[in-house]
Amino acid sequence: MIDPFRELATFLARAERLLERIEALLPPPAGAPDWSTAKAFRWRTQRGAGYLQPITRLPAIRLSDLRDIDDQKARIDANTRQFVTGRPANNVLLTGARGSGKSSLIRALLNEYAGAGLRVIEVEKSDLTDLPDIVELIDGRPERFIVFCDDLSFEAGDARYKALKVVLDGSLAAPPENVLIYATSNRRHLMPEYFAENLESRRAGEEIHPGEAIEEKISLSERFGLWLSFYPFDQDAYLDIVAHWLRSFGCDAQQIAAAGRDALNWALERGSRSGRVAWQFARDWAGRQNAQPERAPRAARRRPAKGR
Repeated sequence: MIDPFRELATFLARAERLLERIEALLPPPAGAPDWSTAKAFRWRTQRGAGYLQPITRLPAIRLSDLRDIDDQKARIDANTRQFVTGRPANNVLLTGARGSGKSSLIRALLNEYAGAGLRVIEVEKSDLTDLPDIVELIDGRPERFIVFCDDLSFEAGDARYKALKVVLDGSLAAPPENVLIYATSNRRHLMPEYFAENLESRRAGEEIHPGEAIEEKISLSERFGLWLSFYPFDQDAYLDIVAHWLRSFGCDAQQIAAAGRDALNWALERGSRSGRVAWQFARDWAGRQNAQPERAPRAARRRPAKGR
């Protein structure tokens, strides 16, 4: 005769073993990091779960190192100062020429205001769908967080931009007071624009109303309250940046003057007079001259970002 209690016990034991095997395959829960170990974090995903990875080595770049972008620097500095002191501030979109200092500004702001409680969380474009989880994780903390998205752009049909729209200003829930989003991009509207889309525009009296496709693309960038545009440097600005970095590597005035022609040729070969190119030249030239830096070597003012 079959003992029902023994059968039930056997079934429960097998079920428990099965659950243990399934749990081993599931991603671990996203735990909060030790906030005291770092000033910046990078959102990582592993086995389908996201977590904040502390960034322990940060570039020592300062706002004073960023040259010939004084207006952009002053505006984002004021916005960030408002944010860390608890006053109203805007999400920021930095767009324009490559190598012009957009990403470096974010790094410099972290060094400037980390002592006041500013923290930066870097999020890759591929992880934007996790933004609600990131915001929930830091909501209510005493620190002030900038969620940093570098080299941000979307292709037509990319649904990840909708997650960004919701966090910026597209949900019934109000965004946390301790979170802002700073993003850099080479595109003002973050998405490709096509000539055919202009055909959707219509005229109403003396007004021109864009088509739905254009409106959808503009609606994302408009959720950033502060737009900062960056432009290619002219020759004088480029040489000024070169001189700044050569001085930081220990070159004297005579050496800096002698490096001018080589600096222009370096830019000509690369087809760009950007701050990044200026920093790269200064490293190369100072290294060949055996110049001794005046201070510990620092990361590039125009340090190349991934994918740029």
